[in-house]
Amino acid sequence: MAECSHDCSSCSQKCSKESLIEPQNKASNVKRIIGVVSGKGGVGKSLVTSMLAVTMQRRGYKTAILDADITGPSIPRSFGLKCGSVEGTDIGMFPPKSKTGIEIMSVNLLMDEETKPVVWRGPVIAGVVKQFWTDVVWGEVDYMFVDMPPGTGDVPLTVFQSLPLDGIVIVGSPQELVSMIVEKAVNMASLMNVKLLGLVENYSYIICPDCGKVIRPYGESKIEALARSYSTDVLAALPIDPSLASLCDKGVIELFEGDYMERAADIIEKHTK
Repeated sequence: MAECSHDCSSCSQKCSKESLIEPQNKASNVKRIIGVVSGKGGVGKSLVTSMLAVTMQRRGYKTAILDADITGPSIPRSFGLKCGSVEGTDIGMFPPKSKTGIEIMSVNLLMDEETKPVVWRGPVIAGVVKQFWTDVVWGEVDYMFVDMPPGTGDVPLTVFQSLPLDGIVIVGSPQELVSMIVEKAVNMASLMNVKLLGLVENYSYIICPDCGKVIRPYGESKIEALARSYSTDVLAALPIDPSLASLCDKGVIELFEGDYMERAADIIEKHTK
């Protein structure tokens, strides 16, 4: 079937996006799926994915992470999970669990070495992402967060078309160029008719440890204006916080403190009931 990229609401052709949705594993019951998207790399998308999953888990929801960033997987390290920890049976693969019970599937968990590169072409990578949805026994999951690779290429398109997304969160940083790239991601979501839940700005500010002054190393934020222009919400503005980086490096992101993602969790709950 040809890919559809137009508004089907007034179209006589039977080419709606739903026809491309892949079925989840028969032993899975994933209720809500949130994609975490960025227009470029290095803006902290995987950190935001991890913190969202931890925050929702703390609220009593059963959460999971599907790491769709196949060539740059960083989720397992943040949660202290090791290579080769995936087990399987005839019904599918079983995702390893973090210390607090978050289910995680990532290509690095299938490798025998963490640093082994994934040198695959786009169609193969897209196929693996589909398998993480169809062949993994997720069980009962209230919220699944999908950590997508940056940009608007093969894998984000595969996720948008193949998984029944309830919405996406877009992550960016304050620089003007990145704001422009964020708009590309927003426009892709609109084109694919996927709900935009809101924006997260990372590297938003630094708090001086001596005087408590707020410093904005990348200039004044434009995220509020950008959110208004697309009638969406600012979910969070995250500081440059060395303690968060340290927790990720140690594999204990589940220990992070603070209310960084509480507003984001409120809005996700509200719009995905």
